[in-house]
This record gives sequence, structure tokens and C-alpha cells, in this order.
Amino acid sequence: MIDYVKDFRIIIIIAIIGVVTIVLGAVTDKVLRYFLYRKLTDKEYDATGFRFLKHLIITVIYILGFAFALIQIPEFKIIGHSFLAGAGVISLVAGLASQQALSNIVSGIFLVIFKPFRINDKITINNFVGTVEDINLRQVVLKDAENNRIIIPNSIISNQIIVNTNMHDTKSCKIIEIGVGYESDIEKALEIMKEEVAKHPLFIDNRTADDKKQKKQLVTARVVALADSSVTLKAWAWAKNSTDAFVMYCDLLQSIKKRFDEAGIDIPYPQQVVTLKNNKNES
Repeated sequence: MIDYVKDFRIIIIIAIIGVVTIVLGAVTDKVLRYFLYRKLTDKEYDATGFRFLKHLIITVIYILGFAFALIQIPEFKIIGHSFLAGAGVISLVAGLASQQALSNIVSGIFLVIFKPFRINDKITINNFVGTVEDINLRQVVLKDAENNRIIIPNSIISNQIIVNTNMHDTKSCKIIEIGVGYESDIEKALEIMKEEVAKHPLFIDNRTADDKKQKKQLVTARVVALADSSVTLKAWAWAKNSTDAFVMYCDLLQSIKKRFDEAGIDIPYPQQVVTLKNNKNES
């Protein structure tokens, strides 16, 4: 009878510890979210480290709750004390967790320390393009243009080449490349491309003070190749960020095509010229 009472008491204590742990984790999450929401009103505030720290604190709360629950069971007291004492935590986690999980945690810490990207940065990893929504102990969450969430483990990111369009400078350059026919007026085509780029509302003047002093052209457009079927022209168009740059790029393709049609400038299909020679031996 005494054993049953003792076991029931242990179960009650473990249940109380579990409830307290869950409530404490939820309250901590809510408080930290509120603090983060207030800080986000400051545009200069970087939420990357704060969000990672939030995940770390909540994880520690659950680990401690689990450890206190283990202490209540006589058979697991040693393991519970190891959690709380901290001396055996590293070896215990190494024994219980997989190598991949540890790699994700360490990689996540390095991501926060060295900051190759931050929350709300637009990045490209493994041909996936998206905006960084979250960085936690295991993974990075990206939101792509179609509102999908792309989940990438931290350990994979640490071994990949990352393209960050927001690091240090948000300006983005789009190259407008169009091929025109060899019989077309090349100078007229270049002038149309410059005009269309310059008058687009999302275009920005990226020239330096020295460039303006030297009267460098507002928009650069050049012949870059003599291809098999066309003369390749390129114009460089700048926007304040990658989102504006994409919209501007799409608009310019349409407006330049329309202007080319009006000016009689041909955009040829791929073609080849075949020359047939007469056989001199034929009579």
C-alpha cells in the first residue's frame, strides 16, 4: 500500500513539473515575442540573434523540466542530476542525440555569430530563393515568392554557397539582354533601350558623384556579341532592391519589345543560312 502511495505521489509531482514546464515555456515565448514585436518598430534592430536566443532559452527550460522530472524517479536520479549539474550534459547529449542534430545546433550558433544573412534578408541557397523568416536550433526557414516555406537544416547551409541580396547594400542591377536582326538600326535600338530604362519609375541613378562630374551616361547600353542569328544588346538597369528590380525587368522587356516593333527593329528567330554550291563535274 505504501508503494502505491509513493508511486502515486511521484506521478503527481512529475505531472506538476510537466505542466509548470509547459506553462513556463509558453509564457517565456509570449514575453519574448512581445519584446521582439516592440523592437521591430526600430528598423535598425536585427532580430536574428534575438530569435535564435529565444529558441535556445525555451529549449533549456524544457531540458531542465525533463531533468527535474527524472530526479523524481529513483532509477533515473543519476541521469537527472547529470542534467542539472551540467558536468555530464555534453556527454549525455552526445550519447542520446544524433551527430546530425548536434551539427545543426553548432551550425546554427555559427550562423548567428558570423551572420552571413539575417532575418528578412533575401537569399539563394541550393537554387532555393526566399526571405529568411526564422533561424532556430535545427533549421532556417525561408519564404519564397509563392508563399511556400522552405526548411533547410543548419548543417547543410554551413556547407553551401549563399547569395545574399541584402548584405551591406540592397541595390540590385538587372541586365536587359535582347538580340536584334543584323539589318536593324543598332544605334536606334540602343537608344530605345536607354530611354525605356531611364523613364521606368523603379529605376534609380546609381552613378557616383565622380561619374556625374565626368558626365557618364545615366543608362549604359552596349553591343556585347555578334551571334549566329542576331546582334546581342545589353542594358544595365538599377533598382533599390531585388523585388523592384524583378518588376522593372519584366516591365522593360514588354516596353522595349513594343518600342522595337514601332521602330521596325527586328528580333529574329534562330536561323541559319545554307549556301548550295554547284558541282563542277555535273554536265
